[in-house]
Amino acid sequence: MQAVILAGGKGTRLRPYTTVLPKPLMPIGDYPILEIVIRQLRQHNFGNVVMAVGHLKELIQAFFDHGARWGIDISYSFESEPLGTAAPIKLIKDLDDDFLVMNGDILTTLNYGHFFDYHKASYGLCTIAAYQKPVKIDLGVLSLDRENRITLYTEKPTLVYDVSMGIYAFNKEVLKFIPDNKHFDFPDLINTLLERGQVVTAYPFDGYWLDIGRPSDYDVAVEEFEKNKGEFLEQPCES
Repeated sequence: MQAVILAGGKGTRLRPYTTVLPKPLMPIGDYPILEIVIRQLRQHNFGNVVMAVGHLKELIQAFFDHGARWGIDISYSFESEPLGTAAPIKLIKDLDDDFLVMNGDILTTLNYGHFFDYHKASYGLCTIAAYQKPVKIDLGVLSLDRENRITLYTEKPTLVYDVSMGIYAFNKEVLKFIPDNKHFDFPDLINTLLERGQVVTAYPFDGYWLDIGRPSDYDVAVEEFEKNKGEFLEQPCES
């Protein structure tokens, strides 16, 4: 099975750390976050990984080389200028008929193999791993009728949304919906697929998931991984 890891971002929200270190190499416990992802993919029977790299790509390539250390085949796709999240996929040669795409800074207990099997069974062009995220509103929320009369006052409610986990599975046919040499993000791609009547499915997940985008998220990830390492890496192997 094949996975594409998006590891080319500048990680601006994690500055100043990411000024000298790409976000996928930020340490979580004994490992860079991207190494945890690589180990998890290997545990779930992914044998081929393509890393789409850009910012500080030399450091990522020097650390992971071609993956022999983890028993996985790693290759690289370079983008000379930022193309967004979806466009880099079209630069990759020899994609499998179905492949996984994910961000390189995600800490999760998701079983990537089960997710991928679910996608293939759906016969759609795209499957998105989905997580229920509570969002607290620290204000009083008013419900109004058409005449602006208040019908309900809710103090500081918590709303729950199904959000993308930054983990996708695609059929190769999706490439024809991605324009050449143009900035194109995943929301652009997903909305294009929906507008064209293509099947896009969700894979609901209720385990642990955290996108390490901000310093506060990074601190939580470090603490959570140290506390529950066995949940993230079933069979940690020696470096």
